[in-house]
Amino acid sequence: MIPQEKVHALVAKYDSLEKELSTGTIDSKTFAQKSKEYSDIGGVISIAREYLNFENDRKDLENILSDKSSDTEMKSLADKELETLKQKKIDYTNKLKIFLLPKDEDDSKNAIVEIRAGTGGLEASLFCADLFKMYEKVCSKKKWKLEIINISKSEAGGFKEVIFLVNGNDIYSYLKYESGVHRVQRVPETETQGRVHTSAATVAVLPEAEEVDIQIKESDLRIDVFRAGGPGGQSVNTTDSAVRITHLPTGVVVSQQDEKSQHKNKAKALKILRSRVYEAEKRKKDQERADNRKNQIGSGDRSERIRTYNFPQGRVTDHRINLTLHKLEEFLSGEIHEEMNEGLRLKEQDLKLKNLK
Repeated sequence: MIPQEKVHALVAKYDSLEKELSTGTIDSKTFAQKSKEYSDIGGVISIAREYLNFENDRKDLENILSDKSSDTEMKSLADKELETLKQKKIDYTNKLKIFLLPKDEDDSKNAIVEIRAGTGGLEASLFCADLFKMYEKVCSKKKWKLEIINISKSEAGGFKEVIFLVNGNDIYSYLKYESGVHRVQRVPETETQGRVHTSAATVAVLPEAEEVDIQIKESDLRIDVFRAGGPGGQSVNTTDSAVRITHLPTGVVVSQQDEKSQHKNKAKALKILRSRVYEAEKRKKDQERADNRKNQIGSGDRSERIRTYNFPQGRVTDHRINLTLHKLEEFLSGEIHEEMNEGLRLKEQDLKLKNLK
């Protein structure tokens, strides 16, 4: 059952938005936001109005059934209608529950993805590169734009770290389930005795934060410039083009040296910094709202082992939903990534439905 006051509030919100939008006195940005909200509620408003009438309709039909003056045919029709009404109410209740689920305000945002090699040395860096290639293929399949922000290469074609931005529609709502520790089990090419090694990489998915989401004061930043170095730095190391930015209140530090221009490096570093600070604040608020957050799908806890890629057995297992797909190569090529993601989305939906008061 859904409390009637929740449904009444939904109908009242729709009527209020309709009245507000018809005045023509609100600015264009507010109009666009409220129009979207009005349209979203519009998809269930007829269901909400019918839901509020169910109780009266039920009483009317039960009165017919209990009335001794009602003929047999009328009672038979009322009985069938009552059964239909009960089934309809179950259906409408489920639809309204799903609509009333708390929504993640960041779902519509672009995402910054950070992949880092974890335990396992060279093999971990190769796995880091494999994960990046997987996300490249997923983005290509979905026609999302992927923009590399920073890459730190290791030997043999691996990555110590890769950071990239994904642009498109509702990116964060899809990629947020990738946050956590990804574990790989396979025989390295350098292994002469065929032993399976276990390595890991961490993935962090951050909603891209705009200036309107979080205000970063210039006075809260310490900006250091230095000469770029390391692989790929030779062409820029004659000038102080590399940038390190420290956000003093939180201690978040971001370094950037991919670009030859100090200005471009600073802009990229600020983009990452803003999203990291925003994510830290978001986590803090989420923790305050729910002590059991670690049990929630998509918590983004980087210490949590979320998935295992087992090459000898050709399988990938997501430990949060106990789902194993025996199609590892297809998964890494982005072909069946959607299947895993759908399972994670449904699990989160079920958890939210159980917690909906």
